[in-house]
Formats: sequence, structure tokens, C-alpha cells
Amino acid sequence: MMKRPLARRLILGWTVALWLITASCGYHTGAHAVRLPADLHTIYVPAFINSSHTYHVEELLTAAVVRELRSRTNYRIITKDDGTADATLNGAVISVSIAPVTYNSQTGGISSSVVFVNSKISLVARSGRVLWDNPSLLFRNQYQIANNGKNFFEEESPALERMAENFSQTVVSNMLESY
Repeated sequence: MMKRPLARRLILGWTVALWLITASCGYHTGAHAVRLPADLHTIYVPAFINSSHTYHVEELLTAAVVRELRSRTNYRIITKDDGTADATLNGAVISVSIAPVTYNSQTGGISSSVVFVNSKISLVARSGRVLWDNPSLLFRNQYQIANNGKNFFEEESPALERMAENFSQTVVSNMLESY
């Protein structure tokens, strides 16, 4: 009779050990906590620099990032440098390009395109220490072009506005989660 409880204990022991081994080898996220300093209260967001040939794209991206920071964080966001900011969020648009994806078989015109925005962003403390940096943010978004032969509706501006919203959500998430 002593052998059955011993066998059960061994089986239970091996089962628990196997469970612990397999449970600890699972997927986990890379960042669990915010790495931004606790004394960070005010962020200055100057207008992004535009090195691309796309007119006013820096204004769209800057405004979207400011809106996203204000809606998702408790930081005081300022857009004029009054010297009170604890950190500065610098951004630069390196390039913007648009490429056709599909064509209309009847007209031969473009029916959908994808827009690419390449940028670099950094959050720098007043002391000059880099708190967060991504030197190569690449965003893309596909959009449809309405073209029925009689009228043509240019879809580039709404596509850039959607891109700016997606861009800002990703920038703020990455900055807060320290990816």
C-alpha cells in the first residue's frame, strides 16, 4: 500500500514541475512599466521639422501628437517654450512618399495608394538626458481614391490626417511603454 501514495506523489510532483517549466516559458511583453521619470510633469512639443517635400505634414503630425498626449496622459503639454518644461519632445519628418497599390481596370487610373512617412522622434529632459528616442519611425497607410470619371476627389489630405492620428497613437504608446 505504500507504493500507491508514493507513485501519486511522484506523478503529482512531476506534473507540477512540468507545469511550472512550461508556464515560465510563455510569451510576455517587453515592457511592463513606464520608464519616464516621476518628476516629469511638463512636456514642450515644438513644431516638428519637415525635411520632406510634403507641404504642412509637420503641422499635422505635431498637432496630432499634442492632442494624443493631452488625451492620454496627465502631463501638462505646452507648445510655446516658456522655460518651464521638464522635457522636450523633438520630431522630424524625414520623408513622405505615396505609391500606387491598385489600378482601375476600366480607366487605367490609380484606385488605391499607400502613403509612407519616415520620421525621427526623441524626448529629451531639461538636463539634456535622452529619455526616449526612435530615430526611424516608419508609418504607412493605404487609402482609396474616388475617381468615377466625371469628378476626381483628391484623397491625399484625408490620408495624411489618418496617418497623423495613427502616428500620434504609436508615438505616445511607445514613449509611455518605453519600447
